[in-house]
This record gives sequence, structure tokens and C-alpha cells, in this order.
Amino acid sequence: MKPQIGIIGDSGLYSMPGFEAHEEREIATPWGAPSDKYIVGRLAGKEVAFLSRHGRGHRISPSELNFRANIWGMKSLGVERILSLSAVGSLKLEHKPLDFVIPDQFVDRTRGRVSTFFGEGLVAHISFAHPICPQLAPVAKAACDTVGVNAKLGGNYLCMEGPAFSTLAESNLYRSWGMDVIGMTNLQEAKLAREAEICYTTIAMVTDYDCWHEEHDAVTVEQIIAVLNKNAENACKVVETAVRSMPAARECKCGSALSHALITDRKAIPEATKKKLELLVGKYL
Repeated sequence: MKPQIGIIGDSGLYSMPGFEAHEEREIATPWGAPSDKYIVGRLAGKEVAFLSRHGRGHRISPSELNFRANIWGMKSLGVERILSLSAVGSLKLEHKPLDFVIPDQFVDRTRGRVSTFFGEGLVAHISFAHPICPQLAPVAKAACDTVGVNAKLGGNYLCMEGPAFSTLAESNLYRSWGMDVIGMTNLQEAKLAREAEICYTTIAMVTDYDCWHEEHDAVTVEQIIAVLNKNAENACKVVETAVRSMPAARECKCGSALSHALITDRKAIPEATKKKLELLVGKYL
């Protein structure tokens, strides 16, 4: 079984209605262990691979996530497209709790997270002006429309370090920048997926208004979990619909993102690095 569609999200999604789990796969990567075993099975008649981003039981903090291992594992399974579900806070009044946003831009406010596979003698500079797959994002939006979830296509995702939520000053600053939603995970996933030549889109599920809103200035985990539980049912419906309607052919440029990104003289690349990155760059070397 070779799944071409990957789903990254909350631990509960692998038990979603209609998902037929066939097996768990534990994958070793050059970057260490992924967040959990991959659940491989069928959804809407298609082979899919699911990964619990924070591990089953939500054991891994955003700053502790092994993003490289998570995306590498998807690549090694044969995944070509990733739907990433993520809980976010809203920075605009128009994005209400229980709404979904499918952003098309990111701003990085993390500190020191590794978000590239390259280095160790091989330099690559991917194009990242448009970080979300232009073919996959509309599929996700159409799925939201089909199941009746209020969703916006486009917007800015501010990726913060965490694990603490924003200060009021930070929240107001991000609003002044025109940010739509704030989260702690998806920027690194998007960068690494692009380097792995995997189509990627975020389905950001709004849980609260962040602390800028006078009624949300002391957001608690309990409040967020309550909305998360309500979002879970909608998320399952959106994912199943998106998978069912996924076009067979990739018509974007995500699958050739490295074709003009490798800058290092091929003769200067260390053999150990070539071997380590064979999965990504073998076809170019």
C-alpha cells in the first residue's frame, strides 16, 4: 500500500468515520523519530497516511516537534499531498470560533527551529513566495463549502514559538500587521513539505479570538478544548470530502520545487550527504 495523500492533525482524526485503518507503520528517518507511528488506510476510496502531530495523547510541545522526521516519513511512504489540520487563534473579528481559514501566507515568529533538510555540504534555496499549494488549497475550501463549514480561502498565518499564548501587546502587534490567525506549528511543515516536493495546505480551525478580544483576554486550555471537540466533527467531514474530490494529477509546481534550488557544485557534495538526502535529491544528482 502506497498512500499518496497525507493527513497531519489531531490525535482523534484517525478514528474518524469512514477511515479504514489497515496498519501502523513505524518509520526510521535520518532525523530521528516522527511524532508517532503513521496510520495507513483507506478514506473515501483512496489510500491515505495519518500522523498525529503531537503524538497520541498530545505528548509533544510545538517547540519539541521533530518537523523534519514528520515530513520525511510522509515522503518515504510515497505521499505527494498533505492536508494539515491545525488549531489557531483568530486575529480578526471576521474569523469566529468554529470557522476554518485556509491561509496562503505565513510569517515566522519562532526562534531557532530547524526548517530545512539541507546543509552538511549541500545548499538549496527553494522558492517560498507562495508557500501553499495553489491546487490543493481550493480543494480544501470546496470541501468546507460542501459540508457547510464557514471557511475563508486565503489569509496570513502568524507562526509563534509558544507554548505560552501571546501577550496582549504581541496580539495587537500581529493584528496591526494584518495577520488573520495565529498558531504554533504550520510554517515549518510548509517549508519542509516544499523541500520534499510535496503539495501542502493548512486547514486552520479557529478556537478563540486570542487575547486582543476583550472577552478572550484570558484564554484557557479548557475553553480551547471545548471548541476543539466541536471542530473535530467538522474536520473529519472536511478531510473526507477533500480526499474524495482530490484530482488525480498534480498540476502545480510543488513536485519540481528542487529543480532549480540546488546551488552547490555537484562535485563538491559530500558522499555522506548525497546518501542521506537520496530520497529528496537522488533524481537531480
